[in-house]
Amino acid sequence: MVGTGPGENKEITFKAREALQDSSLVLGYSLYLDLIKELLDGKEVIGYSMRREVQRCRKAVEEASQGRKVALVSGGDPGVYGMAGILLQVLEKSEAENGGAGSAVEVDVEIIPGITSAGAAAASLGAPLMHDFVVISLSDLLTPWETIERRLYAAADGDFVVVLYNPRSKRRQKHLERARDILLSGKSSDTPAGIVRNASRENESVEITTLERLPEHQVDMTTTVVIGNNSTYLWSDKMITPRGYGL
Repeated sequence: MVGTGPGENKEITFKAREALQDSSLVLGYSLYLDLIKELLDGKEVIGYSMRREVQRCRKAVEEASQGRKVALVSGGDPGVYGMAGILLQVLEKSEAENGGAGSAVEVDVEIIPGITSAGAAAASLGAPLMHDFVVISLSDLLTPWETIERRLYAAADGDFVVVLYNPRSKRRQKHLERARDILLSGKSSDTPAGIVRNASRENESVEITTLERLPEHQVDMTTTVVIGNNSTYLWSDKMITPRGYGL
């Protein structure tokens, strides 16, 4: 289970590179495979479309159970909105269906972490995650919107720095505006908000605005949004969230 980071090859760890090199088969979402195609020469590669996560994991398990060394690619970190949990659940179900531990096909799993979009976006913005923060996805494909709203209210009440994944799509045009309104229940309207599109990729763009004006900006599924807490401030076009050190 290989985390390839948020963007270009330079963001991939040495351990992840070694895992790809040692594998004979590499599987993953086609977009993420395209980003690392220079590292896949001589490999058998199987690309999948979006929303076929379970099929990818089943194929990886099937091939690994036959003795192959398989790299299942996940963008960012596989344990953060990634593929690690799905893979382990597929293995768990296989074990249950085959009568418990020791009866399922044995597959050794190693989960190799990667740089998250939150970390990459934060680096481009300055130092906004220096204190406690939460990461919330605004996609309600797998999580009920009522649950997302409850978590947003909790984040606002706790004055956390908030990182938003999947902030807006063609189908979800109003979710970001609703999230902004909820966060305003615990944050001031001029709270700094950073917008990073295509973090760590060649066409990365960075903007800094305020929480109040956040929905006015171009935001889509390639965007990571970072909203400060009530002590976050701007200096030299950088967001800084103080940790509390005396200077």
